[in-house]
Amino acid sequence: MLSKRVIACLDVRDGKLVKSVRFVDTKEIGDPVTAARAYYEDGLDELVFYDITASSDRRNIMIDVVEAVASQVFIPFSVGGGLRTGEDCRRVLEAGAEKVNLNTSAVARPEILAEASAAFGAQAVVLSMDVRACVATTQTPSGYEIVTHGGRNPTGIDAVAWARRGEALGAGELVVNSIDADGTRAGYELTLTRMITDAVTIPVIASGGAGLPEHLYEALTVGGADAALVASMLHYGDYTVPQLKTFLHEKSVKVRMR
Repeated sequence: MLSKRVIACLDVRDGKLVKSVRFVDTKEIGDPVTAARAYYEDGLDELVFYDITASSDRRNIMIDVVEAVASQVFIPFSVGGGLRTGEDCRRVLEAGAEKVNLNTSAVARPEILAEASAAFGAQAVVLSMDVRACVATTQTPSGYEIVTHGGRNPTGIDAVAWARRGEALGAGELVVNSIDADGTRAGYELTLTRMITDAVTIPVIASGGAGLPEHLYEALTVGGADAALVASMLHYGDYTVPQLKTFLHEKSVKVRMR
């Protein structure tokens, strides 16, 4: 059985580490390069870096910040935000990332998933899904809808159907981020997570809502996720990476221990 992963999320705006609640009330909380180095030294499995306003501002990602973070960590590092073309993806990978996260651009032009997968390999392509609960209809039978541009634009696309399509197009991994749970520290959206893990065969990263070690355990067991993404609980010093991994290990979840 593969080890479950603990992944830290670095949301970056104007070169600063930030955090929001349900994608609003965004506050600067530090330096992404310093945080990345500290989490790496603490034994983190992976890092995810999101330039959170690149898509909404219609600009390219901040390559200099990507390069700075990549120079400080020697663990898998994925990057998203403002990646619209294969060349954008190439620039991020050449700057030191191992994976690209495609979100808004994939909804606008799903073919980018297939193009990036063919060019760089499925293992380097992550479909990042921002999801909000909605009324179940014939268009959104799961009761969950994809939203884009940092949660600003509803799409009417069913989350489960989009996850399946993303896998078929060549994504090697999914990030499933619940906007309803994001930043609340009240726990992951387990119903959504389970729906997606049951619908696809590629690894799924649960995102949005982690506040306690128990929440990671629930996402990795009840939710069936292959990895748990955390932000606030690390950024604000509530827990350390070793504390989270020790808790999971003691609950018989297979994780990489030092």
